[in-house]
Amino acid sequence: MNKPPTERLGAQGKISLLQAVAANVLNMVGIGPFLTIPLILSAMGGPQAMLGWGLGAVIALADGLVWAELGAAMPGSGGSYQYLREAFGPRGAGQLMSFLFLFQSVVATPLLTASGAVGFAAYAKFIYPTLTPWQTIALAILVCFLATFLLYRNITSIGRASMVMFLILLATMAWIIFAGATHFQPRLAFSFPPGAFELSKPFFTGLGLAVLLAMYAYQGYFTVCLIGDEVTQPSRNIPRSILISIVLLAFCYVAMSYSVIGVVPWEKAMLSKAVVSDFIGQLYGPAAAQLSAVLVMIAAFGSVVTVLLGYTRVPYAAAVEGHFFSVFGRVHPKGFPSFSVLFMGVASAFACLLSLESLISALLIIQIVTQFAAQCVAVVLIRIKRPDIKRPFQMYLYPLPAAIALAGWVFIFYESEVRFIVAGLSTVLVATLAYLIRARGRREWPFTGPPRKLLPT
Repeated sequence: MNKPPTERLGAQGKISLLQAVAANVLNMVGIGPFLTIPLILSAMGGPQAMLGWGLGAVIALADGLVWAELGAAMPGSGGSYQYLREAFGPRGAGQLMSFLFLFQSVVATPLLTASGAVGFAAYAKFIYPTLTPWQTIALAILVCFLATFLLYRNITSIGRASMVMFLILLATMAWIIFAGATHFQPRLAFSFPPGAFELSKPFFTGLGLAVLLAMYAYQGYFTVCLIGDEVTQPSRNIPRSILISIVLLAFCYVAMSYSVIGVVPWEKAMLSKAVVSDFIGQLYGPAAAQLSAVLVMIAAFGSVVTVLLGYTRVPYAAAVEGHFFSVFGRVHPKGFPSFSVLFMGVASAFACLLSLESLISALLIIQIVTQFAAQCVAVVLIRIKRPDIKRPFQMYLYPLPAAIALAGWVFIFYESEVRFIVAGLSTVLVATLAYLIRARGRREWPFTGPPRKLLPT
């Protein structure tokens, strides 16, 4: 397919632990909590929906330990592509598993990137209410192109830019938490509707949706694993950056959510399209509300950049090894995968034509089926079958975190809407058929073996 490039990623500089945390946090926050707080409240019809943040934090932390062990053991670009291939056998089923992840990442990355861009445009509409639907879409497309332009450079300059956006993001969340703490009204925050905790089918269905939405906001703690070639001391800094990011944002998300519903009645908050700006506006007036919208837009733009930064390295890693189209293995002289950045950036712009709400659910279900659940199995397989792979970091209380994470992903999948489950399973089916067609032509697993001899005519 192609030869490894002479210029490997990371040759032009690497990012530090703090910059790795910044990349994770920017990807995790993005537009997530600023849009999902109303959706989570709506999922369960009251403040009992805060259970979604708590259960989501447990799943994220358990799954983060899975990523930390795998990332420290195999700190290269590509993340799950590399982990699944090695765990399930690089000459066996690992070829299929890694292809499934690669297939979904090429499809899902533009959708995930677009969700941040669409969220950016949603808060821009708060500032400029006269924006038409098509103008809003055009703005989201422009955000994708601008992020692509920013990424067309080496990792060290991106690291500096991410630090600026990271500090702005922390200041924004601190402002929200401070405003809520100083104006908190317990009677609003804990105004539970009748039967809020009745353990019925609707309760668990609503909780499943709330956790799914929370995981969309938590998603991104593994960004550093996708750029492992470009991280200093990866065996130490990858696990640290993952765990720091999850703990930091678990606190911030819960604090922000209670800040909002402790000021804005949850019945009103669940209907808001720009809940943070409505919250700030109620406390400090229209000018402060618009400023908060600008800060949220900066956070959303930061997530667009970091999503593209991480996932553009996935097809690059596969192409370098000859398992994907060679054009994705091109590396710019400044040390970044040039074609992959352009391809994902343009595809993300087109994805902005889709709606936001359905994207969140569809993305998570597809990733659960092809990536997250498979990795919980992969970390166990590597311990059992691959003693040759060194593990500088080992998850605490093994195998409990992997089991908790897997159970969490299965719960989210089971409680999801049928249409999203069908979308996830259909993606797996199409990707499997594509792999089998390709593998048959290349005589790869499961079609390996000596070539057939032609019968004499």
